[in-house]
Formats: sequence, C-alpha cells, structure tokens
Amino acid sequence: MVKINGADTDMAGKTVSEYLALTGCNPKLVAVERNEEIIPKAQYDTTVFEDGDTVEVVSFVGGG
Repeated sequence: MVKINGADTDMAGKTVSEYLALTGCNPKLVAVERNEEIIPKAQYDTTVFEDGDTVEVVSFVGGG
C-alpha cells in the first residue's frame, strides 16, 4: 500500500504518470513528493511507487 495525501492506496508498482492519469490530474499542474523528496516532472514516467511510500500530490492554485 502507498499512502497518498493521507489515504492508503493500492498503487505499489505503478508509476507517478499512471497514478496521475487514473485520477485525472494534469501533470503540468501538480507537484509530487515521495518520501519527503520532490519528484522532477521528467521522472514521472520512470518513478515507481513502492509499498510503504508516503506521497503528497499538490495542485497549483492561481489567484491574487
């Protein structure tokens, strides 16, 4: 299990890109942190979630 934004999710073995596609998130509009390290967007296709990972996906919000 992978904890994503505080919820246990069965995403072990999936890439960041796969997760974002499944949830309908636009990769250009989010930042992804895995185990307290930001994942560069260029690595979304190759970074695979593992059991026990803690992930935060944060959306950018505009405004002023």
